[in-house]
Amino acid sequence: MLQITNLHAEIDGKPILKGLTLSLNAGEVHAIMGPNGAGKSTLGYVLGGRPGYEVTEGSVTFNGTDLLELEPHERAAAGLFLGFQYPVEIPGVSNVQFLRESLNSQRRARDEAPLSGAEFLKLARAQAAALEMDAEMLKRPVNVGFSGGEKKRNEMVQMGILAPRLAILDETDSGLDIDALRIVGEGINRIMRAPDKAVLLITHYQRLLDYVKPDFVHILADGRIVKTGGPELALELEREGYAQVAA
Repeated sequence: MLQITNLHAEIDGKPILKGLTLSLNAGEVHAIMGPNGAGKSTLGYVLGGRPGYEVTEGSVTFNGTDLLELEPHERAAAGLFLGFQYPVEIPGVSNVQFLRESLNSQRRARDEAPLSGAEFLKLARAQAAALEMDAEMLKRPVNVGFSGGEKKRNEMVQMGILAPRLAILDETDSGLDIDALRIVGEGINRIMRAPDKAVLLITHYQRLLDYVKPDFVHILADGRIVKTGGPELALELEREGYAQVAA
């Protein structure tokens, strides 16, 4: 589904990714772990198409299409979802308005009929209920006044509504208490655990991986994947730290 080959990227002339290679197949969950400054968030931003991140070498294909040639909205319509470490607030735009426009714009791009207001509300309320989020929060401006945990839960509602093929989740566990971590982890499994979908989890800690079991764990250091293993690699990192395990 996703093939990253020898990817180099920089921001403001500073190299961040320095030859990263990674393959994800449909049906798989991959976890990326690594120390601060290794390039984990940069990888997510580059795949999502965030402005200011320049790819200087390498390639990325998504279901056989050159991902780097697509605009961010085209990547989203192709089925890519990027979950942010710090979801942004959008004052003046309600969750319902934002999500209905997002979903229907993607459906139009795929030559699918847009959902009616009633159809969309039924879908949105079902996703909110599954994430144990009060449906009244759908009426509020996007993430405005939300706690850290509410923002992450709201982001999972967004993911459930948009139903992407590939979810790139950047430190989705940050700012979550124990109950919210369980709810978000179960949400990821419910929405994305399927033979035709894949997940790239970017995280510092093992705790999210207790709920979302990865098929592969990769250590990212200095802009490259330096070690790959199974779920046991995350436990090893937790016990011994990056410097010891990545040596």
